[in-house]
Amino acid sequence: MQAILLAGGLGTRLRSVVKDRPKPMALIQGRPFMEYVIQELKSQGIDEIIFAVGYKGSMVEEYFGDGSSFGIQASYAYEETLLGTAGAIRNASRLMTGSEVYVLNADTLYRIRYQRLNDLKYEKNLDMALVLRQVPDISRYGEAVLKDSMLTGFNEKTGRSGTGTINGGVYLLTKELIGQIPEGKVSLENDMIPRWLSEGKRLGGFVNDGYFIDIGVPEDYYRFMEDVEKGVIEW
Repeated sequence: MQAILLAGGLGTRLRSVVKDRPKPMALIQGRPFMEYVIQELKSQGIDEIIFAVGYKGSMVEEYFGDGSSFGIQASYAYEETLLGTAGAIRNASRLMTGSEVYVLNADTLYRIRYQRLNDLKYEKNLDMALVLRQVPDISRYGEAVLKDSMLTGFNEKTGRSGTGTINGGVYLLTKELIGQIPEGKVSLENDMIPRWLSEGKRLGGFVNDGYFIDIGVPEDYYRFMEDVEKGVIEW
């Protein structure tokens, strides 16, 4: 099974502490963060990785090469200009070998059982399956809402406080659905998912309570370092 790792962002919020490399290549105990993500994918049988790269993308390819040293098969889809999340997925889809692909952000690690996405997709006959996570204060985020495992609202600013569910940034997409993404710079979260919902596409998912980290800001980058040192994340 293949996965697209979205690794083309500029990482401006982390630039104060990681200046010389793309954000997913930020080092933790001498290894790039993305290597921890790949280890997690590989442990679940996902060993064909399409790296969607942009800013200093050659550094990613120089490190991972053809993937054989890491027990994976690696390929690379370069962005000449910033394409946004959906645009990057469309650009990378030309390297797909099957009819569907997992997609995730290369600067986040979310421990889920990936097979559960696949099972749900077929159980509910979904066009796309995704993972949500619960947060203690939904007022800071756009809310994502499930009803009987079907997505009914996404990235909605409700203004309410208290616990709620938001996008977890892990998806299972069909090549057919990816083909509906227009060329150019397009956001999956802000453009395509709301559009697909309005068009009646079958989008569904589940809420996961596994370990989650996004190293987009320095404090979380340092927190992941601590988690690795403490053995919260085992290598």
